[in-house]
Amino acid sequence: MTGDPVQSGDLFVFYGLLKQGAAGMPADLPLESSGTFLGPCRFRGRLLDLGGFPGVVDGDTLCHGVRYELSDVSLIGAMDAFEDVTDDPATSLYVRKKIPLLDDHTAPTGEQAWIYWYNQPAEGFQEIADGNWPLDAGRARKNG
Repeated sequence: MTGDPVQSGDLFVFYGLLKQGAAGMPADLPLESSGTFLGPCRFRGRLLDLGGFPGVVDGDTLCHGVRYELSDVSLIGAMDAFEDVTDDPATSLYVRKKIPLLDDHTAPTGEQAWIYWYNQPAEGFQEIADGNWPLDAGRARKNG
């Protein structure tokens, strides 16, 4: 499930394997040439360790992410495929949706960004208490 269309210049927030420099970042996604990493950001959610990759669900933890401005919208299909996004909400591992971004003091920045939000049952997964997936933690092929 993807919602509205993504446009050139749209912001994304990456919180796991798509973060710049993350272990497990997919080599076949040309993120560096298809947009610009803009630095850290914060958002509200509950970050889970799904077994080698993270997922975020509803919650109040102040989570860490990286802002990314997309310039080449042709990358969206590959990004959605990497995140196992489908048009069927029952089978889609993640959904792409917009969320508000926050600063380090929890104040809204006024920016909205796309995020890959975990879309399956979250029971049984360990929460990452500080809301920050480490760059060296990627052990599988998923993220957000």
